[in-house]
Amino acid sequence: MSASGFELAVDQPFCFERCLGYMTRSPLESLYEVREGKIIRLVAAGNEAEKGTAPGRGLLLEISCPDDQALQVRFLQGEPGSESELEAVKRYLRDWFDLDRDLEPWRKLTAGDPVLRVLGERFYGLRIIGIPDLFEALCWAIVGQQVNLAFAYKLKARLAEAFGESTLWEGRTYRRFPEPAALVGVDAAELQALQLTRAKAAAILETAALMSRGELSRDKLLALGDFDAAERELVRIRGIGPWTAHYVRMRCLRDPRAFPIGDVGLQNAVREWFGMNRKPTPSELQELFASWAGWEAYATFYLWRSLY
Repeated sequence: MSASGFELAVDQPFCFERCLGYMTRSPLESLYEVREGKIIRLVAAGNEAEKGTAPGRGLLLEISCPDDQALQVRFLQGEPGSESELEAVKRYLRDWFDLDRDLEPWRKLTAGDPVLRVLGERFYGLRIIGIPDLFEALCWAIVGQQVNLAFAYKLKARLAEAFGESTLWEGRTYRRFPEPAALVGVDAAELQALQLTRAKAAAILETAALMSRGELSRDKLLALGDFDAAERELVRIRGIGPWTAHYVRMRCLRDPRAFPIGDVGLQNAVREWFGMNRKPTPSELQELFASWAGWEAYATFYLWRSLY
């Protein structure tokens, strides 16, 4: 590692520009900035957010990938204090961009499928942009329930501003999503004042409590060795149903079979893609996705991407 950054090799196919195309889908994103083809984001120095402990040091990263061969990462503020902290940053980036996924089987599937071929060509090299922090993933899914995307972004920004860590760089404020410990002891009324519903506030606070006590973590869910078992653990939490669980399976736990069949965006994408005059039924979606078994998450993500 140099004094100011490192490179992280990426396997092919990978297209940073297409990943940025997804990441810039909304001007309301509050947890990172894309500027001149580079991403600036504040991340935890270690694994504090996942453990639910007290806030740790933040590292402000600048991420670029000019040749699609390696992420080039610069530390704009702060540097890892140990090899383990550096490895945690690398692991975060690999999870964020799904870099450990061998996409060659997906490429072959799209090339030979009459439906996916166009999507596969249009978004060649696009990875599922993840949410490595389980608490952030769960909260994002919770705030997004039954509201439009723009309002969900505003709720996420309010949570980050009210409870998250922040740093100032070149006149701009960069924020991290709150760690679970930051919401322990918070009254539901404080979240409702941010325009969260009573049910969503309760779900977020219960999730924060579970994670801060160490009863829930990404590592524990992955250690179950079974995504269905992880889903059963998640839906035990008040306010988390099958849609939320599958969304988290896709974007945080990295389950390639995650299939949020009740997702409105997925339904709209299929309706537009196939020129339907109504939303597809669950049975129609299951039949459509049957030939994509094992890659439901990527099929869903690419269909989402086709909407804008």
